[in-house]
Amino acid sequence: MSETRGMTATTATATTATTALKTTVRVEEVEPVEVVPGIVRRRLPRTEYAGGWLIDFAPGTEWPDVDVHATEERYYVLSGEVIEGEERHGPGTYVVYAPGSRHRPRTEIGARMIGITVLDR
Repeated sequence: MSETRGMTATTATATTATTALKTTVRVEEVEPVEVVPGIVRRRLPRTEYAGGWLIDFAPGTEWPDVDVHATEERYYVLSGEVIEGEERHGPGTYVVYAPGSRHRPRTEIGARMIGITVLDR
């Protein structure tokens, strides 16, 4: 989701292993940041090409704003159900948003998603 709400500079307190070509982090050790009550994001290591994130939605929550994409965004639903308009995306669903797209995800039962935002270079 957009990289602005609830984010400060890279805030990973997790143990991170980095080499010239690879970064490894245990996701549950990355500091969670509350976006709004009931929605928590963990910002995963990023490169100059893309940024990763993990978002947990509590039951009955909705992303606070319409998320408009200047670049491509992809996410994978790990658990629960993400509702996008009239579409329902359950575990195992992979969603890709093209540049210029917009959405406002919500959930009734809660959800966990992991995603990648391609950065504008």
